[in-house]
Amino acid sequence: MDLSRVAAHEPVEVTDEEREAAVLVPLVARDDGPHLLFTKRADHLGEHPGQMSFPGGGREPGDDDLLATALREANEEIGLDPGDVEVIGRLDDIRTVTSYSVRPFVARIPDREYAPDEREVAEIAVLSIADLTDLDNYDSERREHPHYGDIRLHFFRVDGYTVWGATGRMLVQFLELATDWRQPEGVDRVVDPDADFPV
Repeated sequence: MDLSRVAAHEPVEVTDEEREAAVLVPLVARDDGPHLLFTKRADHLGEHPGQMSFPGGGREPGDDDLLATALREANEEIGLDPGDVEVIGRLDDIRTVTSYSVRPFVARIPDREYAPDEREVAEIAVLSIADLTDLDNYDSERREHPHYGDIRLHFFRVDGYTVWGATGRMLVQFLELATDWRQPEGVDRVVDPDADFPV
């Protein structure tokens, strides 16, 4: 894994959405290779319940900037001490279907037990980069989105978890910057706009 391309990346910014949010893309170093930490959102949350996410959330008035948002939210959600975070770089801002612009910060964090805040996080999953870049664990689909038009959805299926949606889009860019992984040119299926999501 080469993080120099992440550090050198000049991210595209989105500044015209109604709301701002930020997440950490947290890298954990282990003896068997690098991993990424994800949270599984609690089922009772109003937005994206049960989905896999990176730690983070919406900007609050007291946050100095979006990095402060990501660090505060990660501390609230999994008990990550902001002083233990080594920021490497940023990915492109993305738009979500809930009218957020989300700013992802790639960072190294310690490999330790983290405590999920049960109000927001159902569980914490630490998934290996080797498994995430295994094309046997990846598929994608194309569908027409009512707001964004023709879109491609990415699905990473590792250890019983499925990473997709906005987090899947961030993961694609991270893997293409930091590893030799590339998304396949073609999609696995084209589905109707109202088709169920295959998760």
